[in-house]
Amino acid sequence: MRIVYHLGAHCTDEERLLKCLLKNRGALSAQGIVVPGPARYRSLIRDTAITLKGTAASRDTQALVLDQIMDEDVAERLVLSWDGFLSFPQWVLKGSLYPSGGERLRAITQIFPEIDAEFHLAIRNPATFLPCLLKKLRGKSYAEFIEGSQPMDLRWSDLIENILARNPGVPLHVWCDEDTPLIWPEVLQSVSGHAPLTRLDDCDDLLASIMTEDGFRRMTGYLDSHAPQTVEQRRRIVSAFLDKFARPEQIDLELQMPGWTEDLVAAMTLQYEQDAAWIAQMPGVTFLAP
Repeated sequence: MRIVYHLGAHCTDEERLLKCLLKNRGALSAQGIVVPGPARYRSLIRDTAITLKGTAASRDTQALVLDQIMDEDVAERLVLSWDGFLSFPQWVLKGSLYPSGGERLRAITQIFPEIDAEFHLAIRNPATFLPCLLKKLRGKSYAEFIEGSQPMDLRWSDLIENILARNPGVPLHVWCDEDTPLIWPEVLQSVSGHAPLTRLDDCDDLLASIMTEDGFRRMTGYLDSHAPQTVEQRRRIVSAFLDKFARPEQIDLELQMPGWTEDLVAAMTLQYEQDAAWIAQMPGVTFLAP
């Protein structure tokens, strides 16, 4: 068995991936893929990791925890999804992004030291990620939020290196949140590991949330009548409809952060693009891109 940890990050997935996989539990279960409800494991994993303090769990403890997470006796893949695996929102930004992320994941995988693990993570432009994260921290001022951190010093590659260093040999799959609408089927398949020809229900909910109703209806109608023959062909069709029918509020994000200028946002965006390119070629990383 392999345990797959979908890590978020915060302000990227907003539970859409988990909801889609839960809707398709029957089809996935037939392939040996188990997707438990989050209430069965989130607090359990957190509390068990705290109790173990980084030490490897005994076989009895492993069996006890697995019995609480899944009803099945055997499985090929067990999919667990939570942006809290890396950190709670209030501890995401402490001089860098998720500074304790690698250590936390190491502690979590030690709950099942004899079971192979796999990590999946979406990253997002810090220029939009930080404003969204601040909104989650109601009551915290910008000064309190940013204390000890410089926006131009925040690189996702630092987190990636931290995860890889503390979890050697654990595969890490990464993609840019901005690309998710174009690669959503590939993201779902990467996380769940389902067979390529598997048809998942409601897998276009993400596109429905960022397009006008008329545009989404037209796109699905076009895809039904002109079934794409390749992944690349589907991406071109989706991209064309998004260009024309994306909801304005999904494109024109308001970046109201004290002291931020257009030049700073542009510089952060360029650095993010360069950082993503660097991550894509890092050993141990499988990078999903359009």
